[in-house]
Amino acid sequence: MKKILVADALDKEAMDRLKAIPAFAVTVKTGMDEAELVRTIPGFNAIVVRGATKVTRKVIEAATDLELILRAGIGLDNVDAAAAKEKGIAVANTPAATTISVAELTMGLMLSAVRQLGRANLSMKQHKWEKKTLSGTELYGKSLGVIGGGRIGLAVAERALAFGMSVLAYDVVDIKTQLPVRQVGLPELLAASDIITIHIPKQPKYIIGREEIAGLKDGAIIVNAARGGVVDEKALLEGLNSGKVRAAALDVFEKEPPEDFSLIDHPGVTAAPHIGAAAEEGQKRAGLEVVRILQEKLG
Repeated sequence: MKKILVADALDKEAMDRLKAIPAFAVTVKTGMDEAELVRTIPGFNAIVVRGATKVTRKVIEAATDLELILRAGIGLDNVDAAAAKEKGIAVANTPAATTISVAELTMGLMLSAVRQLGRANLSMKQHKWEKKTLSGTELYGKSLGVIGGGRIGLAVAERALAFGMSVLAYDVVDIKTQLPVRQVGLPELLAASDIITIHIPKQPKYIIGREEIAGLKDGAIIVNAARGGVVDEKALLEGLNSGKVRAAALDVFEKEPPEDFSLIDHPGVTAAPHIGAAAEEGQKRAGLEVVRILQEKLG
């Protein structure tokens, strides 16, 4: 019998299915820090995490029987994949499960940015009526620059096209799509886009730093629902303060939760606490994909 450690909460239906598999002994233990996880991991054949639990080198080195590290989600920022590879431990994730969830949130962030919905909501809760100061623009007819032409980037492009936007896209590889999306270099995308949305994994360096912000179309809007650390937050704040950047809508941050709220406090910023994948449907798909992968690899 294989011992499965579920270290972050999964969808209930997925958990019920997982616990019903005779070949698996499932233990649910959430909220562990590194030290507790180091004490807990010996003897388990697989660990399932979402975004909260960090499977660090120390955790991997403490494992005695670990065969699989499984992330219910898209990125692997919280898993030391290099350490796992050194020990011959497989690493897997569920990259397609929350595509729609993140793409829809991205469109919501865009709408919030162009229509100042965050500021409008806050002012109403403060019992203010600031109608005259809350004018905005439409998405219709605007140019959207998509950085990252993978599943989520193209899902956003499809939805943006339905809003009547034109779409430019940049990626380091050729983008495979039948959508009317024009692939361009990054400098051209930055200079031509009214709104820029980012959908790439965390990189060794910022994809949007001071140089890239200087190359933006004046008054551009930046949306980031990808990963903290792909945008230089200090440079973004400078761009907002100077007016080069009209607004920003952010679901992810370099430090989560943030310690410095100066960017978030800017009136031109709409912020959310990394909730892109936090839709019931997406989490159900991710959970059921976890069950499938566990059965395939360990069943």
